[in-house]
Amino acid sequence: MDQKQKVAFLGAGSMAEAMISGMVNAKKLPAENIIVTNRSNDARLHELENRYGITAVKRSELKTDDIDVFILAMKPKGAEEALNELKPQINKDQLVLSVLAGISSSYMEELLHDEQQVIRVMPNTSSMIQQSATAISPGQYAAMDAVLTAKELLSAIGKVYVIDEPQMDIFTGIAGSGPAYFYFLMEHIEKAAKEEGLDPELAREIGAQTIYGAARMMMERDETPTELRENVTSPNGTTAAGLDALAKHGGGEAMMQAVKGASKRSKEMSAQLQKVASTN
Repeated sequence: MDQKQKVAFLGAGSMAEAMISGMVNAKKLPAENIIVTNRSNDARLHELENRYGITAVKRSELKTDDIDVFILAMKPKGAEEALNELKPQINKDQLVLSVLAGISSSYMEELLHDEQQVIRVMPNTSSMIQQSATAISPGQYAAMDAVLTAKELLSAIGKVYVIDEPQMDIFTGIAGSGPAYFYFLMEHIEKAAKEEGLDPELAREIGAQTIYGAARMMMERDETPTELRENVTSPNGTTAAGLDALAKHGGGEAMMQAVKGASKRSKEMSAQLQKVASTN
């Protein structure tokens, strides 16, 4: 990637920080070429500048002419205002990446220049440690060079998957919200361990290593998840007893509904925002 490129984050929340952290740690760009801005929280800007060595400026002081990639990372409800403000400051060849849940590329294209290069991005918070599962979905005017730039830039925070935009909602349900499901699982593993007298911190380490190892098995071997599960399940053994308990208490169904519920909410948010856009 061209080390002279400059990337500007519009928004300085937790997702912006997770991405900034990954990019800085991966050394894809010099830290000073990563710029972060927000509307009013100067303390937050100073915090990120001091923590990562990046450049922090007030939104009103951002010089847009020499920015190659803009990353929209504000709250989705502020998208319309931010896009209307950004339009006169940029040209159609500058790349706009959006991590805003529920905001379609067509919505952004309407508010920006004709043939503006727009790409939707869905990372997750594991970008903080460069292990994100990130989806990118190019808008209709995004050139292949722009897609490759986005993919290379975002590879600094983990694995990148190019998907069609209609698949973004289910991706959100799996990867965008997915880390929370595993943290929720770990909460209950710790609780069960504590009830059985095992130190919670030790249980946390054991559980995390177990999940990590299982994930590596799926990524490095050819077997399906079903085959891997069957390989470790002996008839009438401990694993079978645990799986029976999961089935009895609806563990599998609960996980499916969690993914579908997050995906449904993503669709609802998108529809709500599109409705607002059509009335303005």
